[in-house]
Amino acid sequence: MSLPQPVPPSWKDLGKSSNDLLSRDYPFSGTSLEVKTKTPSNVAFKVAGLRDTKTQGIIGDLETKYSDPKNGLVFTQAWTTSNVLRSQVELENYIAKGLKLDVNTSLIPDKGSKSALFNVIYKQSGVHTRGAFDVFKGPTFTADTVFGRDGFLFGAEAAYNVTEGNITRYSAAVGYNAPEYALTVHGLNNFNTFSASYYHRVSPDVEAGAKAVYDTKSTTSGVALEVGAKAYLDSAAFVKAKINNSGVLALGYTQTLRPGVKASFGLALDTQRLNDIAPSGPAHKVGASITFDA
Repeated sequence: MSLPQPVPPSWKDLGKSSNDLLSRDYPFSGTSLEVKTKTPSNVAFKVAGLRDTKTQGIIGDLETKYSDPKNGLVFTQAWTTSNVLRSQVELENYIAKGLKLDVNTSLIPDKGSKSALFNVIYKQSGVHTRGAFDVFKGPTFTADTVFGRDGFLFGAEAAYNVTEGNITRYSAAVGYNAPEYALTVHGLNNFNTFSASYYHRVSPDVEAGAKAVYDTKSTTSGVALEVGAKAYLDSAAFVKAKINNSGVLALGYTQTLRPGVKASFGLALDTQRLNDIAPSGPAHKVGASITFDA
């Protein structure tokens, strides 16, 4: 079961329990297959594919990851069907305890597009801090931090454009985590968007959550509201349901077929268009996801 984290690794992870409850395990956007394997020499392979219901397109990627736990080194290389080459090198607790260095690069050869992001992360029991430098975008320096004490959490982020010499983005979040519930409030996009989320572990087998979002720049007035719940049927299966104020009802069912094999099924219904004979666009969605992890 998902439990609130005392101090999340990033300010964006404040409210993660609620976000996971309302967003994960609803595979109604298409049909996906994911296969993971690992060798005795600490090399892991992952192949993933998705057939998108809306575009009818098929996308996939192949990922290889090498881990050296003794030295805190992880190297990841991925290649997608969009011909995107992604690389990541992570080095944790090697230079100093709690310090992690992370380099992310991507390249699209046929378009000549490239990106490089350098991250420095420092974490201790009550604080997580990150600095990121985007070489080709700006260049831009982004810093974020999360403090936690006695269940109370505070996080903030700011992005600084080195070339223009100004702050381009800032956000903040506050929250409170208890063993059975969590409350979080975010101020996003230069405090133009505000969100509040709630997560409650009602019992060992039932979880509930809600999220409200208000965008001051939105052309449509009002608050976007979404509520959901999760119930464990047994140790190998659970169901999820959520509904938003637009009338879209989503259902999810996940079953562990055997150790390392998991199947998920999702359904989204637009309850305001149930009686439409020929609705414009896809009013309802259905999908499935199968994961093999050996």
